[in-house]
Amino acid sequence: MALSINGVLCTLTVLILWRAEELVEACSCAPVHPQQAFCNADVVIRAKVVGEKEVDTGNDIYGNPIKRIQYEVKQIKMFKGPDQDIEAIFTSPVSAVCGVTLDTSGKKEYLISGKVEAGGKMHVTLCDYITPWESMSPTQMKSLTQRYQMGCDCKIVRCPSLPCAISAPEECLWTDLMIEKQVHGRQANHYTCVKRADGSCSWYRGVTPPKKEFLDIEDP
Repeated sequence: MALSINGVLCTLTVLILWRAEELVEACSCAPVHPQQAFCNADVVIRAKVVGEKEVDTGNDIYGNPIKRIQYEVKQIKMFKGPDQDIEAIFTSPVSAVCGVTLDTSGKKEYLISGKVEAGGKMHVTLCDYITPWESMSPTQMKSLTQRYQMGCDCKIVRCPSLPCAISAPEECLWTDLMIEKQVHGRQANHYTCVKRADGSCSWYRGVTPPKKEFLDIEDP
């Protein structure tokens, strides 16, 4: 009986360690405001995904092939990135290592942000800002062409708990998660953090670029 109990305990230990390792390897991403995602990205495009295939992209340190998913895309518009069109994007094959799953029918348009790797390839993960185009607000769509870029010198700080406050004038406090209990709240959908003439940053709402009067305003 003692031998059987020891065997069960040993099995449970192995299972627990295996599960712990699996959890460590799971993808985890901190929430990010769309503007911050735009500023952090190397490439931001509007595109349709028209194909998918698994490809080898080299070998790991043990000589095993590294598999990735290559999505063929039809670029509609580039908001940030290189001079040439993006024709393919790469991602990990499973979500556990932040791989992205996209509709390849060519019927759905996406806003896709990501990084450029050596060789000019665009790589995306679950931590990048990728969303169906139709789900974006009019303000977000307009902001992609100018306003988000205007605010890349600012820093959007997430409010972790109340009360919270900024620690520097170039920060904007993002409170959607705390007040509305969702990532895509009013500030994410309708506001941009832009730098003003005095070097401070402030939330701005509107579908047009901020006017000079807003940029020059001074807080009392």
